[in-house]
This record gives sequence, structure tokens and C-alpha cells, in this order.
Amino acid sequence: MTSLLIHATLGFITLLLFFRFNFYLYKPGWSGSRVSLIEAVYYLLAVGSVCIGWYFNIKYVFAYPVEASWVHYTKMLFTNPAAGSGAQDLLTANVFLFPLWTIIDGPRRGMKQTWIYFVMSLFTSFGFAMGLYLAAQERQVRWLKSGQ
Repeated sequence: MTSLLIHATLGFITLLLFFRFNFYLYKPGWSGSRVSLIEAVYYLLAVGSVCIGWYFNIKYVFAYPVEASWVHYTKMLFTNPAAGSGAQDLLTANVFLFPLWTIIDGPRRGMKQTWIYFVMSLFTSFGFAMGLYLAAQERQVRWLKSGQ
């Protein structure tokens, strides 16, 4: 249970850092500051991902109270060939491709402190961090068009 509280706290801290680093995108009063439809879809998918993910994470911790750890969790991802196929895809995308994408592509688009998305994905969910990145990217495009 303690590990869940620590992860939740760290997830919340990374979310606060996300808004701190992107404050300029979320302040009102500039043309394009309203939430677009696609941005809203990204937020909805992000929140859905973190909620479903945490549901299963809580079930995992209560099912394996003594063994629960990053190592045990990762081993459990590979319990059968079907799970292993999905797990390797998730791990490759989250641990290698996502950080490369956000850390390289984000600054090209003028986004700031894009390392936060990978760190956030470790404590919330990959889908949540990716959804926030895509939503922030949408806002960044509108921010640049507004000439701010």
C-alpha cells in the first residue's frame, strides 16, 4: 500500500511540474486558449488510461502484497506468450520510443521540459503521459499560430 501512495504522490508531483512547465499554454486570454475537440479527446483518453491502469495496479498490489515491486511487476508482464507480446511492445514504446519522441520532437515544436512526460509515465500511465503530451502539443501549435 505504501508503494501505491508513493507512486500516486510522485505522479501528482509530475502532473504539477507538467502544468508549471506549460503554464504559458494554459493561461487564458490568448487566441486559441480554449480547449479544442481533439485536445479534449486526448485529455479524456489520458484520464481513462490512468484510471484503468491504477485500478489494475491496486489489484496487483493487493494480490501480491509481499512480492509487489517493479521487478516482479515486469516479470508478471511476461507470464504467457500473448502477454509477453503486448508487454514487449509496451516496454519498447514507453521506455525507448516515447522518451526519444518527446525529448527530441517536443523542443523542435518549441515545447519546454519535455523529459517530464517520460518521468510522468513511470508513475501515472504511459497512456496518460502520451495523452498529455499530445494535448500540450495541440496547444503549442495554437500558441505558435497566435504569435504570443
